[in-house]
Amino acid sequence: MQNAITADRIFTVPFILLCLSSFLFFASFNMMIPELPAFLTDLGGAEYKGLIIALFTITAGISRPFSGKLTDTIGRVPVMAFGSLVCFVCGFLYPLLQTVSAFLLLRLVHGFSTGFKPTGTSAYVADVVPADRRGEAMGWLGLSGTVGMAIAPQIGSAVTTAFSLNFMFYTSSLLALLSIVILMGMPETLPHKVPFRLGLLRISRRDVYEPMVFPAAFVTLLTSFSYGAVLTITPDESEYLGISNKGLFFTVFTVSSLATRFLAGKFSDRLGRVPVLIASSLALGLSMVMTGLAHSPAMFLASAVAYGIAIGTNSPTLSAWTIDLSHAEHRGKGVATMYIFLEIGIGLGAFLSAWVYDNDPGRFGWSFAPAAATSFIAFGYLLWYKRRRAAGAGND
Repeated sequence: MQNAITADRIFTVPFILLCLSSFLFFASFNMMIPELPAFLTDLGGAEYKGLIIALFTITAGISRPFSGKLTDTIGRVPVMAFGSLVCFVCGFLYPLLQTVSAFLLLRLVHGFSTGFKPTGTSAYVADVVPADRRGEAMGWLGLSGTVGMAIAPQIGSAVTTAFSLNFMFYTSSLLALLSIVILMGMPETLPHKVPFRLGLLRISRRDVYEPMVFPAAFVTLLTSFSYGAVLTITPDESEYLGISNKGLFFTVFTVSSLATRFLAGKFSDRLGRVPVLIASSLALGLSMVMTGLAHSPAMFLASAVAYGIAIGTNSPTLSAWTIDLSHAEHRGKGVATMYIFLEIGIGLGAFLSAWVYDNDPGRFGWSFAPAAATSFIAFGYLLWYKRRRAAGAGND
């Protein structure tokens, strides 16, 4: 849908507010990531580190059909607000945890945040920007989220060191609250929204999967293995290599992705989504090989730069491609489908990397092998897809 909000510009007030809200949202739940493995270990659950991310992504994935349907019915803004609200509540609950099982349960609940907020956000962006600048807009939106991801882990570790772990959790809640406050001032863009009713939570098979976006969703699944591995393994690898701040890898890779996200979006608008994704998936696989083989802090952080460039190119291009493939009336479902595949990939990547790693530093190299392999498979699939499209009719 294009309405009066969009005109031919990207930087309208609603879009700027959306980017600011996205910044705060991603900062909220990412600031605690480097500290959670040690927190779980202190609770006596060191062997469950792989579930920190995997459980989070399970509920995120399960909630996608609901968030997609609600985005297309009750509106974009309520869905985004609910996602931020989950982050706000969970930040206050972490300090109350006393057992491993309670921690794992809360990680499941916390996953609803990313199951809702990004779905509504992507649909909102598609409503308020011109179609021929969609990749560029996704790049700027990704930039705002990436900045939040870049500074949050460092801030989280610094706040924990200067004050306490509990204070860091409360800070996370504050950022989520600010994200909600910003959303309350944004206009709704769904033209024919309906009031929420419990019947909208009944999900059929048609609500779960949008077949039109399969190519983008499949590549998302394959390339998101890397993020699960990075979230799960790099805090321990950082400590092993003598890097005191376990959030430094996250900061380096997110900062290196900043300019890449913006440029990748513009390039994909001009060159097509698939050619850009072919390059990014190959770079992603190589960055995983570098991360696994890192034997010094310098090499480790260099791999973070390579990973940031690759993921910064990959992410906004996949988001724009998904929207391109979606039907306008089912945009929420199309975006939700892509995110379901994303959560599956992150969860599997986290679980497999932790299983291979098994708390043995000698296995760091092998723990990134599944993520490298799936990225190379994505590269091969995209080459095949491009040749098939070139042989037939249509565009990328």
